[in-house]
Amino acid sequence: MELAFDRPFDAVVGRYVLLFQADPAGMLRALMKQHLRPGGLIVFQEPDWTNVRSFPPAPIYHQCCRWIVEAFREVGSDTNAANNLYAAFAGAGLPSPRMRMQTFVGGTAGCTDWLQVVAGLAASLLPMMEQLGIATAADLEIATLTQRLQKEVAASEHMIIGRSEIVAWSRL
Repeated sequence: MELAFDRPFDAVVGRYVLLFQADPAGMLRALMKQHLRPGGLIVFQEPDWTNVRSFPPAPIYHQCCRWIVEAFREVGSDTNAANNLYAAFAGAGLPSPRMRMQTFVGGTAGCTDWLQVVAGLAASLLPMMEQLGIATAADLEIATLTQRLQKEVAASEHMIIGRSEIVAWSRL
């Protein structure tokens, strides 16, 4: 899809866009050339699943995150935004980006929201997971997944590390 505007913008911002692009550098290059004024800012935020884990290991959480990552990878989306963002900015000919990473780290009391996100994402990806042979509805048991994740974490005081958010920005 080609976008047309009357004039260039001061900033181009995207969130959860590049991981779905076959050529992220090409997309950034086109945005920069067609839609960003000189001196403009280009900013993208993408997810990174490379450090998702728990300690001690929480089997349901680990398995659910593994299915999510596998589903993304099977459709061609790389879940390592830290490496991909830097490479995309460099490949687009942009100045070296400044980057920041933020992630969720918490235990029983502080991870309820993140566990709901994991269960919700697994639920939304379930049709694709089934189609790709990654997991079935019986494997996920969506109706009780959030409660089972929360119970698992509470039972052994697991420390949960969630998906990271990586942001990269550069000014022309």
